[in-house]
Amino acid sequence: MPKILGIFGKQFIFIIMFYEKVFKILAEKQVKYAVIGGVALVLYGVVRLTADLDLIVELSTNNLNKFIEAIKELKFIPKLPVKLEDFLNPELRESWYKEKNMIVFTFYNPSCPIEEIDVFIKEIIPFNEIEKELKYFQIKGITIPVVSKRHLKQLKAITGRPQDIADIKAIEELEKIEREDLWVKR
Repeated sequence: MPKILGIFGKQFIFIIMFYEKVFKILAEKQVKYAVIGGVALVLYGVVRLTADLDLIVELSTNNLNKFIEAIKELKFIPKLPVKLEDFLNPELRESWYKEKNMIVFTFYNPSCPIEEIDVFIKEIIPFNEIEKELKYFQIKGITIPVVSKRHLKQLKAITGRPQDIADIKAIEELEKIEREDLWVKR
């Protein structure tokens, strides 16, 4: 007899399908990006529940145009009352950062509001530095670029929220386990 998942199991499967859809379209559009946040932690092996998808996108005009194409294909819209294309404007992003203390810009699916993508509006760490240390995960034939643990800790430290501090501790614990595992294998 098949196991009944219940409401939380169904939501979990739905969230995984959302991630898969986003990663597939970003790959098709050849967007330069990296996964950060809770999904990055989960991919590294930290047990953490998260629904939104946090990304760093390389902020060149060409890459942002590809990213906006992907967002349109996903049928996502900005959570703020602005036009989708406003995200392309570097001066506007800078004013959001300085005047509104905005760090990320949120896109969401109006037909399924739980589907959210948060994107950094400014390169806190230059993307070319992040790109040098990316780790790649393969899921269902899709290559997913993920920031290094070092950069993930740096990005988490910037916000300083209690969850981010807990995430930093979880990464450090994971690194400790990995070091001990390497030591035992020698």
